[in-house]
Amino acid sequence: MSDPLLKVRDLKIGATVYPPGEKPHDIEIVHGVSFDLAPGKVLGLIGESGAGKSTIGLASMAYGRGGVKITGGEVWVNGRDILKSPLKDIRNLRGAEVTYVSQSAAASFNPAKKIMDQVVEAAVEQKKFGRKEAEERARTLFSKLGLPDPNNIGERYPHQVSGGQLQRCMTALALCPEPDLVVFDEPTTALDVTTQIDVLMAIKEAIRDTGVAALYITHDLAVVAQVSDDIMVLRMGDMVEYGHTDQIINHPKEDYTKALVSVRSIEHEEKQPTPEPVLSVQNITARYKGLNFDVLKNVTVDLHPGQTLAVVGESGSGKSTLARVITGLLPPSDGQIDFAGRTLSRDLAGRTREDLRELQMIYQMADVAMNPRQTVGTIIGRPLEFYFNIRGSEKRKRIIELLDEIELGEKFIDRYPAELSGGQKQRVCIARSLAAKPKMIICDEVTSALDPLVADGILKLLLDLQKIEDVAYLFITHDLATVRAISDSIAVMYQGKVQRYGSKSEVLSPPFDDYTDLLLSSVPEMKLGWLEEVVAHRKMESAGN
Repeated sequence: MSDPLLKVRDLKIGATVYPPGEKPHDIEIVHGVSFDLAPGKVLGLIGESGAGKSTIGLASMAYGRGGVKITGGEVWVNGRDILKSPLKDIRNLRGAEVTYVSQSAAASFNPAKKIMDQVVEAAVEQKKFGRKEAEERARTLFSKLGLPDPNNIGERYPHQVSGGQLQRCMTALALCPEPDLVVFDEPTTALDVTTQIDVLMAIKEAIRDTGVAALYITHDLAVVAQVSDDIMVLRMGDMVEYGHTDQIINHPKEDYTKALVSVRSIEHEEKQPTPEPVLSVQNITARYKGLNFDVLKNVTVDLHPGQTLAVVGESGSGKSTLARVITGLLPPSDGQIDFAGRTLSRDLAGRTREDLRELQMIYQMADVAMNPRQTVGTIIGRPLEFYFNIRGSEKRKRIIELLDEIELGEKFIDRYPAELSGGQKQRVCIARSLAAKPKMIICDEVTSALDPLVADGILKLLLDLQKIEDVAYLFITHDLATVRAISDSIAVMYQGKVQRYGSKSEVLSPPFDDYTDLLLSSVPEMKLGWLEEVVAHRKMESAGN
């Protein structure tokens, strides 16, 4: 057994908080975490938001983000405690011995510089390689990571490649200086499942071929199971469980780990449709202003009262555009939308107040969907005033009823959005939409920004509320596990068209068209070796064709 490349002992990390109306005070957010990482090995850091995953990962570079301070413990890299090293040595460490891959490559690359200039910058600045040698190494990495035209892709700008390709370019950037350790911080979370397969395999092969050690940070246990040798489960700054990947996945010891492993265990029995749909989208074609092609092409779907239609597909397939057309934000060039027995105006300006009330929407990012200066009571109460002219004590009573329905309660009525967790914010957005007593709610990726356990709670809540309120959901997502958990019918979209449509049992049963088969087979499974099986199967299919 070789000596650890990275040795962390009793790591403590704190921050100063500034609560409204109170004096600033220090809190501890990581409480004495310890672990080892050997050369060539991958340690997965798993846990919900706020668990301390990214904070610990950045501490391996002696870095505290956003006012976070390392307050105690030791971080040893290559035999020296970097927390005791002078600033000059730490600067030499970053980008040379330890590198970092962030969640959003699009936000990390400079849009005004060519990809090659950015990929080789650290290697050249740290004097690991000369410019020509660094470029040659970058081209080798581009090829190894499966990027198209590896000899010339570096001459493109970031906006000229896809999201998955840019994420692989960022992996090349991290590997170019031949580091000893790479910190991967949610590198595939923002990608579609089909793209995620390629990026995960490219990362795994690059780690194997270069012999680099890695910390792999994620909240998706199925993903980390494919790349990690060991897994550390974190919660609220504490280490819950630490062990070999097989043990954590197949024989978890702690209740929290067991809950993570069993997430998405919702059982939803498919309901039979009623004779008349609440929503009928008929032959809709639409395009955005300035584009010379249609984004939606002859789309036809129905949604029945009290049921859930899941609209699924990769980014750019037209899912959210369909929602914009249904809500009147994007008038279609052709087709018709019938809702609750009447034909809707194509444009939002032509919709009646009753149209607006009966068709509500819950957005992906609850953070930006609420006014940060308004209390929860004000946010939920606004539809009660606007649609029903309910005020005073009657309004407060109804707000409390809605807070009880979303399992928060009266104690949240005077809180502001900043005082809520991500899951609590999304529950408030659900309550706001229910306040209008809608017949249908469009849920646009409402769980994609949430941790698995929190997302599971939101899905269960939505299903419970559906039974109580008899509301229909149009559920837009790229998460096939969510689709299986909540849908009654499914529309698979690809390049603006409905590729496959029907009841859940019909759509998820073979024979499949090529795209649906690719989509369903790309959902990560909580099984060791799943990634290699999928990639091998695809290579066999390609060879057969």
